[in-house]
Amino acid sequence: MKLTKIFAGLLVALLLLSSVAALADVTIGVPDDTTNEARALRLLADNGIIELNEGAGELATKADVVAEGIEIVEVQADQLVNQLADLDYAVINSNFVLDALDAGLPIDTALLTEVEEVYLPNANVIAVKGTNVDADLTKALVAAARSQQVKDYIESTYAGAVLSVVDEPTDGYDPDVDYDALAGQTLIIAATPAPHAQILEIVKGILAEKDINLDIQVFTGYTEENPAVDAGDAYANYFQHQPYLDSYVEETGGDVVSVTTVHTEPMGLYGGKQADLSALGK
Repeated sequence: MKLTKIFAGLLVALLLLSSVAALADVTIGVPDDTTNEARALRLLADNGIIELNEGAGELATKADVVAEGIEIVEVQADQLVNQLADLDYAVINSNFVLDALDAGLPIDTALLTEVEEVYLPNANVIAVKGTNVDADLTKALVAAARSQQVKDYIESTYAGAVLSVVDEPTDGYDPDVDYDALAGQTLIIAATPAPHAQILEIVKGILAEKDINLDIQVFTGYTEENPAVDAGDAYANYFQHQPYLDSYVEETGGDVVSVTTVHTEPMGLYGGKQADLSALGK
């Protein structure tokens, strides 16, 4: 009887050691910009992978993380896919996952994804210079971006990795805009590749029907699009969610204002060295 109890105790101890070992030196990459890092950490905390210090809120960083055996690695958001093979896991924005798939890079489906109440407030916006908020060219752009054509394209193309947030889509046009007066004009818009530039191709076709040329300038990073609008080098941009824009304005005093939301991209936890959540005890 005593031997049985001793054996049982040893078995429990071994299981505990195995569990601790499984959680030792697990690396999880997260975006290094303020808003997306906090969002990534919340995804991990909501799923019981880490804990966050009380009051960390929407500006949480790795300094707020409480976790045994887990190392949070801050990586530039657009480089997380490239670093994934060297990490156990990474929390990645779905637009960068789409970029990777388009480039033929192997990446599995997300092991965990954000819930609706988190990803909806992080819908991606089209933004213009403050002085252009009420301009007819802006209204024409907004109507085209919030069209049924764009909504249908998003729903048929991205299989849930990108979600339209437009509840009452337009036919592509604003009845209060004088399109004849806009004919022949070119609107330069700065965007990241997927899905933004892809979605803008649909917008471009809609505007072309009214002889408005949408010049889509593609940026591979995400630090130049707001300065381009601020400087007047681009009329608008489409690449960011509202919290990111708010941070830019607060840090720089820039005059860039969102004029509409178009879609949202749920963040997901993707496996690198790990194919499942077992290394996290899940």
